[in-house]
Amino acid sequence: MATEHLSPLDLAFWRMESADHPMHLGALAVFRAAGHPGSGDGHAAERAAALLAARCAAVPGLRRRIRDVLLPLGAAAWSPDPGFDPARHVFLVRTDRTRVHEAAGPLMARPLDRELPPWEAHVLAGPDPDTFAVLFKFHHALADGLGALALAAALFDEVPGPRTPVRPVPVPGQRAGSVLSRLPGVLAARVQGVGQALEIGAAMARGGLPLGVPAALTADPAGAGTRTVVGLALDLDEVNLIRKGAGGTVNDVLITLVAGALRRWLAERGDPEPLGAGPRALIPVSRRRGPRGFEGAGNRLSGYLLRLPLAEPDALRRLDRVRAGMDRNKDAGPARGAGAVALLADHVHPLGHRLGGPLVAQAARLLYDILVTSVPLPGLTFSLGGSRVHEVYPLAPLARGQSLAVAVSTYKGTVYYGLVADAAAVADLAALAGALRAELDALVREVS
Repeated sequence: MATEHLSPLDLAFWRMESADHPMHLGALAVFRAAGHPGSGDGHAAERAAALLAARCAAVPGLRRRIRDVLLPLGAAAWSPDPGFDPARHVFLVRTDRTRVHEAAGPLMARPLDRELPPWEAHVLAGPDPDTFAVLFKFHHALADGLGALALAAALFDEVPGPRTPVRPVPVPGQRAGSVLSRLPGVLAARVQGVGQALEIGAAMARGGLPLGVPAALTADPAGAGTRTVVGLALDLDEVNLIRKGAGGTVNDVLITLVAGALRRWLAERGDPEPLGAGPRALIPVSRRRGPRGFEGAGNRLSGYLLRLPLAEPDALRRLDRVRAGMDRNKDAGPARGAGAVALLADHVHPLGHRLGGPLVAQAARLLYDILVTSVPLPGLTFSLGGSRVHEVYPLAPLARGQSLAVAVSTYKGTVYYGLVADAAAVADLAALAGALRAELDALVREVS
């Protein structure tokens, strides 16, 4: 069997991890037994843990671990785990149901075991016998957001009927008749790759200055790596009301809510009023193609870089500025601009990833100030052992030197924000969640 090496971007995520800054993404899914409260048998969490343990053994992508290889130097490859044991990946945790997000924080702070297939599922059982939560953790080297969704979905109950595919953002193709299209394939790829790298580097130089970054968005790079997690659910109908009244896309509105919430949160903390261009938000963009593009492991990502207009006091003008910035990004495409820095991993030798991974991790805050990522969920009803998903909060990894990461998904008419913060730098994460809700209410009033 041929050796399957990690792709350059997967390898970069694997090498940049440290004990205090783990590189796994996650999702906190809250399940409720079908029927009325109290109608279950009281063993929903135990049954879910047993199902996850039984089903994970049948998912090939969850039985593979990462091993260093001799050649090429610095590379790593996937290999089957001959001693795969579900008990080392699926855990049943007793907790207070009302504090499920609080329980998720320390679990997100704990790195995955690098000697094992890089994933875990923690079933959080609370005092309500018919309700439980599952915290899924997948290393970023294993999958991006859409890939992690596919892996988690393989553990759920079978969904009847055809699956609705996730439609990723397509990557603009090469224009017909260009000079590159007439060069031999390998040479054209080399020329295009070098040109793309230079263009991305130039875009980083132009747009990478840290102008207007609040101190609250920075953390001690040498911190202990403690984490706080807070989730927030908002009505998608209200988001669509804003979109229809003020223009833009749902994603534009969701990003604008983050910008407005940060402005409110800073004011409530008594921090200085935001000035300047604003913090740089990295907006990851999927490069998966085709109707089945959400399937498969690994990372197929680029990104946009967007200044969050925190200094703008008017909510609708903030939305206009976010929409204009996102439109410029879309016109350029996800393979251009400073946000496409992830694509530079393709131009680095594996040994460079091995030696330079820690340096890249430390340089993250020089590239962007906050991660704002959206993970689209298909319009299906997910369940586990008959218990249905009622809430799902995506969770993003936190880069060294940054205090906050924001992830958002929509499911069954609800928008779910998952906030992950450095606990030492952000002691009032719940206040930011409250500011998000207040910002939504304010924008609804503006368009009503």
